Amino acid sequence: MSMKSAALIATTALLPMAALSQELPDPKVLVITMFDGETQPWLDNLDLSEEIAIPGLPESAPALSCNDDLCVMTTTMGFANAASSVAAVALSDRVDLRDSYVLVAGIAGVDPEEGTLGSAHWARYVVDAGLRHLIDPREIPETWESGSLALGTSEPGGEDGWTAGTELYELNADLTQRALEITKDTELADSEQAAEYRATYTAETAQGAPFVSACDTLSADTYWHGAIIAKEMENRVARLTGGNGVYCTSQMEDNATLAALERAAQAGKIDFDRIAVLRTASNFDRQAEGQTAAESLGADSGGFGPATENAFRVGNALAQEIVSNWEAWADGVPKEN
Repeated sequence: MSMKSAALIATTALLPMAALSQELPDPKVLVITMFDGETQPWLDNLDLSEEIAIPGLPESAPALSCNDDLCVMTTTMGFANAASSVAAVALSDRVDLRDSYVLVAGIAGVDPEEGTLGSAHWARYVVDAGLRHLIDPREIPETWESGSLALGTSEPGGEDGWTAGTELYELNADLTQRALEITKDTELADSEQAAEYRATYTAETAQGAPFVSACDTLSADTYWHGAIIAKEMENRVARLTGGNGVYCTSQMEDNATLAALERAAQAGKIDFDRIAVLRTASNFDRQAEGQTAAESLGADSGGFGPATENAFRVGNALAQEIVSNWEAWADGVPKEN
């Protein structure tokens, strides 16, 4: 090593983080998607030609796709992939996310009482559907209605159990509310197939056209389906949120994503108050009347296309508001204009 190189390394080591970070990409918005179908609308509609390779990302999606203001990443599906990918980016020394807003934008199942195919829902609470005890219904006591019970308890509805600490996240209410206000009138995609399928449900909300709302999302590695499990999940959201949560969407990553972001926030790498979670409905989480759960799970509802498109349309409406009015957003979520 030359004396010049050694001096440069020594000087760099003494520089404050603020000076080093000036040379790093510092997007105003980081968009987190979970698989290619969610990522593609962002790539198709925005110029994201700059790639930033991040060690630790999956081989199928090894880099962020960026412009000067916004980056998109793909975690790949499930808790393990989401946590690993998000941690790799959030803790990376190749991008500065300390001032960035983080937007999770993906598809989900939806409760037909709270949403419909193609509808878009901003999360207030993010709840883990796992991290519980589960006994097969065929082996539970006759007096039990369910084999699902909280960790550390001995019967359904029991209290004073133990937790893993990632069962519940409450997002910044001001950001969620501003996101809803900004995006509620977004023109949403729909399809004739989705309209025909939603007509088989009796719930008025399910039968209607797609819309934007704020409610709450439930995460699980297991892609569960059906009215009986859905009722258990509704109860879980209500219990963990003290009755304040309204379950509407079901997906496979968000608690894991938030756990990784929480660790990054504790390390001073991101601002946890700048996280928004958007999920759009690609399918109903339970069967219609006269339909079995298995038939519903295997049905082609026509919701996938509108859901992936609307995750972009609604998410991008918020992202572009942040980017185009950065002076107002730079120091935190602004009040309504």
